[in-house]
Amino acid sequence: MKSTSHHDDRIAQMSFASVYPHYVTKVEKKGRSSSELHQVIEWLTGYDETILRQHINSKTTFADFFESANLNPKAELITGSICGYKIQEIENPLTRKVRYLDKLVDELAKGKTLEKILRK
Repeated sequence: MKSTSHHDDRIAQMSFASVYPHYVTKVEKKGRSSSELHQVIEWLTGYDETILRQHINSKTTFADFFESANLNPKAELITGSICGYKIQEIENPLTRKVRYLDKLVDELAKGKTLEKILRK
């Protein structure tokens, strides 16, 4: 993905807290739980429930959210398209990480098993 610096900057400055409720709504609408969503986020970032809540309450930007994350080494196995772009072709590292999270949320909402989502 050859995104513009404006697009990448916008994503970097967006707060995780502003997007999180949309993730919850998306998965719950499809019969999944916020607990499963938290498992997926923890798998990707290493953040447990307490740290995740701290990021939400402090309105951490995506740049800071992923800067302090311990990204799962299997995250590179997340492939496919999101928003019309192939994840593996996204050049900006932060934008790619945010799209990893978006893809995992999509997979959860589409009914994939946690085992498959967590690349076991």
